[in-house]
Amino acid sequence: MGAGELLLVGLVLVLGLCGVLVPGVPGTALVWAAVLWWALYDPRPVAWTVLVGATVVLLSALVVRWVLPPRRLRASGATPRMRVYAGTGAVLGFVLLPVVGAIPGFMAGIYLHERLRLGRRAEARAALRTTMNAGGSSVLAELLACLLVTAGWLTAVIWTAG
Repeated sequence: MGAGELLLVGLVLVLGLCGVLVPGVPGTALVWAAVLWWALYDPRPVAWTVLVGATVVLLSALVVRWVLPPRRLRASGATPRMRVYAGTGAVLGFVLLPVVGAIPGFMAGIYLHERLRLGRRAEARAALRTTMNAGGSSVLAELLACLLVTAGWLTAVIWTAG
């Protein structure tokens, strides 16, 4: 698979990550489809291993989403700007403190948005709790799974290129 095709797969992965944060967009399916596309055109064992791992991780995230409360983020007052803050925080947290950093990063993004919007710490904490209880935890679980799959794909691509 050439560099241009790898770039396209990476773009689909990024679209999938953004799609997790946008209601109605199948972000998880885009992430899985991108890894499948890569595995079909790069038939090395490492590609199939990443595909199997991605399938397991994304199916596990789907099960976790079924267990967690349904998404009612709009009713809790979540805005598109809040999703941008939360997603940026999760990605930064994931990069700065691999894997586990996505959780505090996601919550810090929501808290920062609410603190800027509301002005007080107590109100921002209450808004964070409300958002997480209204479905933020299921968004976080799905985003974390997609981040893990993307990191696995990127690691495999870098490892096989060297």
